[in-house]
Amino acid sequence: MKFFIDTADVDEIRGLAPSGFLDGVTTNPSLVSQTGRDFREVLEEICGLVSGPVSAEVTATDPAGMLAEAETLAAVADNIVIKVPLTWDGLAACRQLADRGIGVNVTLCFSAAQALLAAKAGASFVSPFVGRLDDIGQSGMELIADIRTIYDNYPALATEILVASIRHPMHVVEAARLGAEVCTIPPAVLKRLAGHPLTDKGLEAFLADWSKTGQSILEG
Repeated sequence: MKFFIDTADVDEIRGLAPSGFLDGVTTNPSLVSQTGRDFREVLEEICGLVSGPVSAEVTATDPAGMLAEAETLAAVADNIVIKVPLTWDGLAACRQLADRGIGVNVTLCFSAAQALLAAKAGASFVSPFVGRLDDIGQSGMELIADIRTIYDNYPALATEILVASIRHPMHVVEAARLGAEVCTIPPAVLKRLAGHPLTDKGLEAFLADWSKTGQSILEG
C-alpha cells in the first residue's frame, strides 16, 4: 500500500519525507488556506520534497474553468496530479485531462456508482471519504470493499482507490486488508501507526534490565 500525506504544511512534509514512508501528498483548498501562504509557492515546495504524486485541487466548477486551472497547476511540476470533484462537470474535465495524459484524482466520492463513473472517465485515483461516511452512520469501509470488488471485476479499469478522510489507524489497516492501493493520511494519524502500549511497556522493561548490568554497547 502507498501512503500519501494529507496536508499542505511544508514543514510537516519536510520532517516526514526522510522516513521513506511518503509516496505522495494530497492537498485541497481548505488545507492550503490554513497555511496562509501563496498556493503555487506551497505546491512548488511540496513537489520539491516528494517525488510521488502531489494532488492539487481546482476551484472552478465548470469544465472549461477546471481545464484552465488544471493547465496552470500541471505546469508547477511534473508530479502534479489534478484533483477534481466527483460531479458531472468534474467527470467531463477528468476525461479530457486523462486523454491529454494528465493524472487526475477524482475527489469527494461517497458511493460505488460514483467510483465506477470516475474509473470510466479515466481517473488515475478515486478518493472515497470513509470518515465522513462513518460520521453520518454509514460504513466507509463497506464502500471501499464495494469499489474493490467492482474494479476487480473489470481489469481494464486502471483507477487506484485512494482512501481519504482517514480518522484513525484502523481505517488504514482495514483499507490495506481490503486491497486499496493508497491511503492519504493526516500526519498525526501516520505517526500513530507506529504506536502500541505493549511496545512502550516492553521497551521500558528491556531498558530497565539493561541498566542493571552497568554495561555499555559502545564501550568495551
